[in-house]
Amino acid sequence: MSKAKMATVWLDGCSGCHMSFLDIDERLITVAKLADLLYSPLVDTKEFPEMADVTLVEGAVSSEEDFEKIKKVRAHTKILVALGDCAVTANVPGMRNPFKPEALLDRAYMENADENQHIPVKVIPPLREMSVPIHQVVPVDVFVPGCPPSADTIFYVVTELLAGREPDLTGMTRFGA
Repeated sequence: MSKAKMATVWLDGCSGCHMSFLDIDERLITVAKLADLLYSPLVDTKEFPEMADVTLVEGAVSSEEDFEKIKKVRAHTKILVALGDCAVTANVPGMRNPFKPEALLDRAYMENADENQHIPVKVIPPLREMSVPIHQVVPVDVFVPGCPPSADTIFYVVTELLAGREPDLTGMTRFGA
């Protein structure tokens, strides 16, 4: 029996969901027995695989890079999981939505800089007008709220999905916790 193929993706967020994933600790060995992690900020692979069975996505869609990445990920994933409040609701990245991207960049790189005042064009991908949760761009199969979700919740979700079951998160997690 071949192992499942798994991926994790980090869009506009703080990486707290990935840290919580790592907090699974020794249970990572169980996950590794069930699936190969083919793509993630935790591994060196640069290209998203042709097809992943399960992909956990952390963060909101805030830049053109995020937008293109989530469309590619959805096209190459059987089960897409919105992991954490940023992926589910846009959470903290969405706090910028009352402001135009130009005003944000000006504030960050011009007004708040004492030296080298300029807006970078090579390192920072172009921002979209609004920061949105991933389900506003692509269909999502499983929503896992939390900021971040606990390691126990993530382990439960991953093992249930890899076993071919839909996780029942009733009472396991809530927004902001």
